[in-house]
Amino acid sequence: MSLIMTGGGTGGHLAIIQAVKAHLHHPKPIYIGSTQGQDRAWFEGDSAFEATYFFQTRGVVNQGLLGKFKSLWMLFRATLQALRLLRKHHASVVFSVGGFSSAPTALASKLLGIPLVIHEQNAALGSLNRLLRPYATHFISSYLPDSPIQAYPIKEQFFAKARIRSRVDTIIFLGGSQGANAINTLALDLAPTLHARGIKIIHQAGEKHIDTVTQAYESLGIDAEVFGFTTTLDEKMAQADFAIARSGASTLWELSATALPTLFIPYPYATSDHQYHNAQFLVAQHLAWLIREADLTPQAVLPLLDQDLTPISQGLRHIIQRGGAQEIAELLSGYEVVAKMA
Repeated sequence: MSLIMTGGGTGGHLAIIQAVKAHLHHPKPIYIGSTQGQDRAWFEGDSAFEATYFFQTRGVVNQGLLGKFKSLWMLFRATLQALRLLRKHHASVVFSVGGFSSAPTALASKLLGIPLVIHEQNAALGSLNRLLRPYATHFISSYLPDSPIQAYPIKEQFFAKARIRSRVDTIIFLGGSQGANAINTLALDLAPTLHARGIKIIHQAGEKHIDTVTQAYESLGIDAEVFGFTTTLDEKMAQADFAIARSGASTLWELSATALPTLFIPYPYATSDHQYHNAQFLVAQHLAWLIREADLTPQAVLPLLDQDLTPISQGLRHIIQRGGAQEIAELLSGYEVVAKMA
């Protein structure tokens, strides 16, 4: 019997898979994702999986009529492939984190009557997860009071490096591994003032923008730490006292676990504006700040750096519980035990 893990496309989805699989104690799981997005970069050749498969799929949302037809045809073909793989590996349960990568396998699980456990990362439900929610054996979301597991599944390292901040000596700009032009521009506009105040700058500019952003700092005579993708984000967050970031779900909860006060700049084109709703979850509890990209200026940001950060940093330590990944892993392992006894 096998545990199947599926979904991805973006780092926010894939981080859930990575965190949960670290706590699985039964035989290695199977991963099924897409050739599009970041799935292969994260998991192709990962020895923690018994096998990995990548289907030719892509999203249906934000496509023209012809594009939607092509995406649905790709989904149909991939679902047939998923049916064969679930039978081949005698799947006992499918764990889906959503995104277009998960659609074929999640649909195949329901066609075969295999239990489907869904993790929704965002405050605004993804379209596929919203569709499949009534058919899920368990539907997990840290934003829903009726969720069977409330703790968000992130790596223990973020909790281990948590500390209370009171003033800003180091600031980190997080635009994701792909970068965010608005955050890059803001960082460079703020850089002279930050430098004059003696504030160190750590900047995730995105893989494609590293050279340009590094050169811009050099021209300003500022020694900033610039990077793109990293596997040590927990260490970089731990160094910082204040963050300016997009509000993808995993980033939001990692920042919370680290107790790092944050100004969120939601990606304005996210599906269902989910990054705004993610950030608003913390803002409503006075545990973060939020500025729309269209309203983003250095003048709007600088006053935040003068505040006493202690109350927010302390509050963040209580907003997220430890052990979410382990709880999900134990839930999934239970299905394997039941399947072996049947």
